Amino acid sequence: MSQSQLASAQTSAQIALPVAAGQVGRLSQALMAMVLGVFVIGMVGFSHIDVVHNAAHDVRHSNAFPCH
Repeated sequence: MSQSQLASAQTSAQIALPVAAGQVGRLSQALMAMVLGVFVIGMVGFSHIDVVHNAAHDVRHSNAFPCH
């Protein structure tokens, strides 16, 4: 194997690694976003603290989402 072929093989191997890591990173970010979203919505939806409900209510109105 010549020097240029060896360098080319090493370069292509290095390029393949970040693609796989990027896919895992995107999947873990999406999973964490879903977990955080379920936690936030569950906390606001089932909380007996009026301040939490009122804060969510005010955010919905400030973003122009009707809620009642």
